[in-house]
Amino acid sequence: MGGTGTGHSHHGSHRALLRSNELDPPGTADIDAIIVPTRHTTDHLRSALRIAHDLGCPLLALCSQAASAEAARSVADTIGADLVAIDFAGIPGDVLPRFATTELLAGTPFEYHRDTSAKRNLGLLLADLMGWQRIVFLDDDITVPNPEDLRRATHLLDRYAAAGLAIKTYPDHSVVCHAYRATGAALETFIGGGALAVGTAARRSFFPSIYNEDWFFLLNGRQLRPATLTGAATQDDYDPYQGTERAESEEFGDCLGEGVFAALHDSGTIEAATDHDYWHDFLQTRLTFVRHVIDRVGQSAMPAAERMIDALRAAYRRSGLITPSTCVDYLSAWRADRRVWRQHVDMLLADHQPGLSRLGQLARLEKVLSELGLMECSCLTMT
Repeated sequence: MGGTGTGHSHHGSHRALLRSNELDPPGTADIDAIIVPTRHTTDHLRSALRIAHDLGCPLLALCSQAASAEAARSVADTIGADLVAIDFAGIPGDVLPRFATTELLAGTPFEYHRDTSAKRNLGLLLADLMGWQRIVFLDDDITVPNPEDLRRATHLLDRYAAAGLAIKTYPDHSVVCHAYRATGAALETFIGGGALAVGTAARRSFFPSIYNEDWFFLLNGRQLRPATLTGAATQDDYDPYQGTERAESEEFGDCLGEGVFAALHDSGTIEAATDHDYWHDFLQTRLTFVRHVIDRVGQSAMPAAERMIDALRAAYRRSGLITPSTCVDYLSAWRADRRVWRQHVDMLLADHQPGLSRLGQLARLEKVLSELGLMECSCLTMT
């Protein structure tokens, strides 16, 4: 995703923050599990299930909304893939910790209602309890044309905390940046949770409930963890301008993420973003940028211009509600949540890990799911 920077500059790409792997020895590595947070009809899992089957690893489907664990099992049976499917609404309330970042935004215009972050956190937790060393996150609207790209990305985890695939065809942008790109601006996508190989080095992080949650996951609290880009994936098309809700819900996370990453571009750390004065300047920059995109769209002859402008104006209004204090307080809460997450995982590892190493994978899965109270909302298809 592109973004704004200080001094009314614009970062059309954040890829300069990633490490190059051009000189790394080529190779592939096995994947322990593919994790898919799914909310569309379970038929959307077919591509990921075929990849998991071909690569010889289980798929963990975390289901909600139009998806269900039972329907996911039916699809897996037709493919012959190993599947662990969980109806996310059925998980006990104490499986995941309460986060201060979520509480901070609750009841405000910036509250984020999607459950993708929580699903990914459950995936991280199960990976740790199962002893999976190399996992891949895939969204249910992502296709990987060459599954070997995932094994190449996983191989890079020996040297990097995470390795993402480049999203081709329909890029993974925010509504604001989709509109900016549509006017001819040059933008590159960053890596993200839609197609991301993750090793144990990154698993002390968590995904906050916010747009751009994957960007915050990749931070170690002060800097970007060593991360790289390899291979390619495609994302299904969607209409980002269908109403204004998407633009409104994204704006706080888009603004906060871009501000934090602008600080990384400037100094290599996010320390500047903990200061009220920084956000006073950056929030004005953000408003200027969104206004600039509105003007560019208004001067275009695109058929969707009216709907685009409606969405952009909604983002602009929402952006105008963000204060420097909200940004500083959120980052403080996020750092506290990182400690809460590590303590929660360590506690569960101490409680649930003993004896697991002596069991086969299916028996380990059943034991972990049972001890977490997840068996009743789970379906397993394991060969």
